[in-house]
Amino acid sequence: MSEITKSLNPDTKPSGFSFDNAHRNTMIEQAAMSSNAILPMATKTGTTIVGLVYKGGVVLGADTRATGGSEVAEKNCEKIHYMAPNIYCCGAGTAADTEKTTELISSQLELLRMNTGKESRVVTACTMLKRMLFRYQGHISAALVLGGCDVNGPHIYQIYPHGSTGKLPYTTMGSGSLAAMSVFETGWTEGMEEGDAVKLVQRSILAGVFNDLGSGSNCDTCVIRTDGTVQYTRGAVTPNETQPLRDAINHSDRLNMGPGTTVVLDTKFTPRKVSLEDVTVTEMET
Repeated sequence: MSEITKSLNPDTKPSGFSFDNAHRNTMIEQAAMSSNAILPMATKTGTTIVGLVYKGGVVLGADTRATGGSEVAEKNCEKIHYMAPNIYCCGAGTAADTEKTTELISSQLELLRMNTGKESRVVTACTMLKRMLFRYQGHISAALVLGGCDVNGPHIYQIYPHGSTGKLPYTTMGSGSLAAMSVFETGWTEGMEEGDAVKLVQRSILAGVFNDLGSGSNCDTCVIRTDGTVQYTRGAVTPNETQPLRDAINHSDRLNMGPGTTVVLDTKFTPRKVSLEDVTVTEMET
């Protein structure tokens, strides 16, 4: 309890919203500015990924926007990663972390299948992922939605960057997770048909696309069935297709630059030597 909270009248019971920490936060900010300290910032993943269990398997979904800060770095990023023939994983966070984390665990699952001669289990993949993420104490920015079907049926797991996990009938993660979860909580029912489940996943992803600035572009879906078949659809929904709009615009021929419009000053090219000091590395978030 802070000193400011102690100074309040102990006989009065709090009602409504409590703003006790407002003065404390101001004092922390002022102290940080005076000592040039850097306060921890909230992490924004900039993604909408979802997964649900239906009667005959699981459905995973993800948007396709990758951002670098406030800029869109990739419009058609692949966020549903292969783990095993019967297991796939959606990733939110730093693109390199989600890609390499799922790639590493996927190779370990392959070796395990070669040693045992049996199909990979979803809980095995979940355990491998959570142990790796917990080992790095959250410094690997990978928030995952793991889904698949094995001998025990369909499973959906959510995995946080610090290694905590949860087994749920449906879940969402990423900066657009709240908008997607509102669609799930309204429309999900136990024992859904595959067509209804896929449409619900698409609606939830579109809710994130249109209500979250970090999510956008298209919607990818992956259906994993208990009979062992998988249907991975890239661009299942393309709500932001701009080509028809571009084709409808008639540009003047005056805007077309013909050959010889620009005078050639020199044809000699001297390559510039680039060192590591000239390279700037920027994290790309998915």
